[in-house]
Amino acid sequence: MTLARLIGTVLGAGYIRPAPGTWGSLVALPWAWLLHVIGGFPLLALGIVAAFLKGWWATSKMTAGSDDHDPSEIVVDELVGQWIALLPLSIASWRMGIDITVMWPGWIAAFALFRLFDIWKPGPIGWADRRGDALGVMLDDVIAGVFAAIGVVVLAGAYHAL
Repeated sequence: MTLARLIGTVLGAGYIRPAPGTWGSLVALPWAWLLHVIGGFPLLALGIVAAFLKGWWATSKMTAGSDDHDPSEIVVDELVGQWIALLPLSIASWRMGIDITVMWPGWIAAFALFRLFDIWKPGPIGWADRRGDALGVMLDDVIAGVFAAIGVVVLAGAYHAL
């Protein structure tokens, strides 16, 4: 397996059926936890940037010369988007010295909201997806991750306000 395929499929997770995007998002969870435990929010943020750049490269390599600009086995974009959705939890845990696992409802919300926005593709998420290029493949999940992260903050605020 080439380096581009290893990165693009997140070490083969993109080949798991059915719903490879959901599997890619699930695989992202323990890796986000590990990055957070090792280096807190800064390492997770750095991981997002690195995974985005490597994912963009891998996606462009895997789709070169193909009519399919977003094959289902490419799930590195889901990993990046899922990590973005988890950022509010990482920031709160890092700043307040809280064990990130006690925020398990936030993990569930981040996962569910990211999958919802990634599948539904409202507004700018759909625009990015329709670009039809490797950058669009990555950007639609980045934007879905941002939407999900905002949703996590809103839900946490509502929960803690009540």
